[in-house]
Amino acid sequence: MNIFEIYLNKIQDLIIKNSNNLKIKSNIGFLGVLVESPPQEFNFDLSTNIALVLAKKTKQIPVKLAETIKKLILENLDDFSEIDIAGPGFINLKFSEKIYQKLIISVLETGKKYGSNNKNETYNIEFVSANPTGPMHVGHSRGAIFGDVLSNLLIFNGNNVTKEYYINDYGNQITNFTESVFYRLREIQFNEKFPNKENLYPGNYVIDIAKNILKEDEKIDLTNFEKIFDFLSELSLKYSMSLIKADLKSLGISHDNFISEKSLVKKNLVKKTIEHLKKKNFVEEGYLNPPKGEDNKDWKKTKRLIFKSTLFDDDTDRALQKNDGSWTYFANDVAYHSDKISRNYNYLINILGADHTGYIKRITASVKALSDNKTTLVCKVCQLVKLFKNGKPYKMSKRAGDFISVQELLNQVDKDSIRFMMLNRSNDVELDFDFDKVLEKTRENPVFYVQYCYARISSLFRTLKINIDKKYEIDESNFNLNEYELKLIRKIIDWPKVIETASIKFEPHRIPFYLYELATLFHSYWSKGNEDAKYKFIANEKIKNKNTLLIVQLVALTIENGMRILGVNLPKKM
Repeated sequence: MNIFEIYLNKIQDLIIKNSNNLKIKSNIGFLGVLVESPPQEFNFDLSTNIALVLAKKTKQIPVKLAETIKKLILENLDDFSEIDIAGPGFINLKFSEKIYQKLIISVLETGKKYGSNNKNETYNIEFVSANPTGPMHVGHSRGAIFGDVLSNLLIFNGNNVTKEYYINDYGNQITNFTESVFYRLREIQFNEKFPNKENLYPGNYVIDIAKNILKEDEKIDLTNFEKIFDFLSELSLKYSMSLIKADLKSLGISHDNFISEKSLVKKNLVKKTIEHLKKKNFVEEGYLNPPKGEDNKDWKKTKRLIFKSTLFDDDTDRALQKNDGSWTYFANDVAYHSDKISRNYNYLINILGADHTGYIKRITASVKALSDNKTTLVCKVCQLVKLFKNGKPYKMSKRAGDFISVQELLNQVDKDSIRFMMLNRSNDVELDFDFDKVLEKTRENPVFYVQYCYARISSLFRTLKINIDKKYEIDESNFNLNEYELKLIRKIIDWPKVIETASIKFEPHRIPFYLYELATLFHSYWSKGNEDAKYKFIANEKIKNKNTLLIVQLVALTIENGMRILGVNLPKKM
């Protein structure tokens, strides 16, 4: 129930029906016409720029056209108690009591689905996809939470979503990781010192993996690395992925699919995909120029298969083979996206780390080529997370090796605070995670402030000894909303639009922003009651105005829906 869209359509229909009187062609088009929330100082519910847009197209005076449209609305729509012309021709509209009452009833009846726009699209959202060579670090957690909440948001908005993890279990990093486990096993079994060798993984978690392997097979033959590589690699990945899945679970995250890069290679999907692109004339044998801005002393001009990425807006064509003829990581990734395309999603969304920005153009080009421009790929990059404590950069123990693990973060801060705060800024800017702020019990801590709002509402219903979920009737005989209640209901009718905008732009950070603003309005109303008895909710242990109770229920319902999308709990007592 997007109230802005509803009245945009109503006003547009009214204009079309009266186009002759307005000296407007019936097919004029309404591009650029908006119905929005006006600034608070105007004390109105809706505002539209329709007179400004149409006046420019028809060479009329905006204010005069606005007056004519105002008259038409008053004559044909019995929904507004007041209409005002502001500035150069904006039309501001205030709902009648009848419409406020209808809105309250409609929102409460919609309940847990309030805000959903029922889009019914299909999405594949690939997120985390960290190399399976150890536990997750703090940087991974931001992308993980972003992907999970974006999935929740799109599901809430009526879409079908598959949450997917792509396991990069093929290539040099897996060889290096397996070798690291091998040396840790020898360290345990033969008391050998772990070698100071480049590309090995030195973290203590590798010792834990080695110990688990020995529990499973205490007689493992450690004399020849090459001989046991396949067996050891499989076991190492199994335990490494169990660490990652445990980290994800701790953050409240689960995936529908785990897709193995190695399995795609084994199925020969890479070769099949490249052959498919060859037939389309998007792949050829040739030579690439040396990479720009790099030390190219070891670079050799080698004939190889090349994807014509520049045909699809990339900066350069891309190699599909290494110097030795094996497939590049990009070639494997092209095959993976071919697999995703074959599953017929409307949208593919990749959540990437800050170091993958340069990868977007090439993978987008491959999806265009593979799908004949029919499948939309959206890449969202999550920038770095910086930890602060006492106003200074904060470093934890780094037990995991050269990074701070998710588990170390969870030892300091609870899951709910991490999920909320990781979305407290847009994904495309760096995020400062301040431990002091997250642990504060003040309005400076957004997650606390929203949770405290819900706890206060719950305490109100406990005091009244009534059920927060019970259906209460509107008191039409005493329907007088005060200025705080008007602000709250206006904020609440913004919710479906927030959901729609966040869904269209893939910007889940809009949800915590909105919830914080809604909570702030409620806390202001609550505090005013402590200053002025006129604004108190309760007198003689009874609610002073039954309609106030309904407004408070609307706030609770909207916060419940928003926090469910964020995957954050709502305590009833704090």
